[in-house]
Amino acid sequence: MATLFTKIINREIPADIVYEDENVVAFRDIVPQAPIHIVIVTRAEISGPAAVPEHGQHQHLINAARKIAEQLGVQDKGYRLVLNQGEDGGQSVDHLHMHLLAGRKMTWPPG
Repeated sequence: MATLFTKIINREIPADIVYEDENVVAFRDIVPQAPIHIVIVTRAEISGPAAVPEHGQHQHLINAARKIAEQLGVQDKGYRLVLNQGEDGGQSVDHLHMHLLAGRKMTWPPG
């Protein structure tokens, strides 16, 4: 069964897509946690970080995040990348994805 993110990738569900290439699709989060909140999703249906093969999709997420940060002009000021695994880790969609948060000062610990 296709995940919510797969449906966005396949254009079955609308999204404000800000970046895409052959490996990832990135779109604005519908419930943003910062002024800039982008979700970067692998095109491959991988359930989460624990299921990533030793060589694979994770590098595409980081490369896309760098390009998106440059595109949005936040590369110098700073941004946060968040990858969640499992329910206790805050993962709500079982599809490998990373959040890019920017546009405000981030605090630590995150919560």
